Amino acid sequence: MSRGTPRGRAYDPWEHADSLGIEIVVRPIRTGHELWLPEYNTLIVNSRIRSVHQRSALAHGVAHAVLGHEDDRPKHENQADRLAAQNLICPDELADLYRWCPDEGRLVGELGVTRRLFRAYVTSQAS
Repeated sequence: MSRGTPRGRAYDPWEHADSLGIEIVVRPIRTGHELWLPEYNTLIVNSRIRSVHQRSALAHGVAHAVLGHEDDRPKHENQADRLAAQNLICPDELADLYRWCPDEGRLVGELGVTRRLFRAYVTSQAS
C-alpha cells in the first residue's frame, strides 16, 4: 500500500486505479471477476457480478498493477489478495466490528469485502 492511500471504507479502488492511469473497462467476462492486462495498463471488471464483488475484484486488480505483476501465477494471486485486503480493510474498523459482530458473514457484509479477501487479511495479520 502506498502512503496516502486511504484504507477500509474510505478506500476507493476506482479512484486508486485512476490515480495510477489504469483504464477500467466494465463488461461481461466468462470466467473470473477481473482481468489485469499489464501490456495495456487496463483492468477489465466483470459487469455480471454484484458491486461488493466488483469493488473487491478491482482492488485485487489494482494490487496486481501496484505489485508489477505480469501474470496470474498462484504466488501473485496471493500477494494481490493480501494487498487488496489491506487496502479494503482498516484495522480500526475491523476491531470495532469484532466488538459486536463476531460472525464472518456479517463482518464481510459490514466491511464490504468478499470472504476470500477477508480471509487473506486475517491470514496476513496472523503471520
